[in-house]
Amino acid sequence: MFGSMETIHQNSKKSLGTKETAYLGGGCFWCTEAVFARIKGIVSVTPGYAGGVRENPTYEEVSGGATGHAEVVKVEYDPALISYETILNIFFATHNPTTPNRQGMDVGTQYRSVIFFEDDWQKEAAEKFVRNLEAERIFENTIVTEIKLLEKFYEAESYHKKYFEKNSQAAYCQTVISPKIAKLRRRFKDWMK
Repeated sequence: MFGSMETIHQNSKKSLGTKETAYLGGGCFWCTEAVFARIKGIVSVTPGYAGGVRENPTYEEVSGGATGHAEVVKVEYDPALISYETILNIFFATHNPTTPNRQGMDVGTQYRSVIFFEDDWQKEAAEKFVRNLEAERIFENTIVTEIKLLEKFYEAESYHKKYFEKNSQAAYCQTVISPKIAKLRRRFKDWMK
């Protein structure tokens, strides 16, 4: 499943330039943003917060773990160029969906693995994708990724946008994000911009 070229799903009948949106949380949003910013067919990637109770949360509040929000990215994509399923394939290949509330050294509910859906089609596609991963036993442990209705997305502060591009030499970027990008290049080279 990971790394294979997929055919574009039924939405490929939409004209080039049409945009759809996926909301994904796979740990630190700096990592997830850096991954999807490099993929063909992705129009934009915006870090933010979703899934919690606090309105207009700040990074400090979300980092404290009391808001219920996860760090997520809003991925706008052209369905004539890339499918939702391909986006899910990349998402699951570039984070660990089997560790509750944790990605590497990043620990807390804000780092949980989560897919926020906007409609029934996205919900069904995400649930089917996870069922297939489980049936194929892609991961040694059970997938704990939440699949939840998106109620509200709050855009993160501007200094989080394009964080890796602006700070690629920082220790966190070198030890956490750069290896993800290397893995992405190995598994999805045909999808790289």
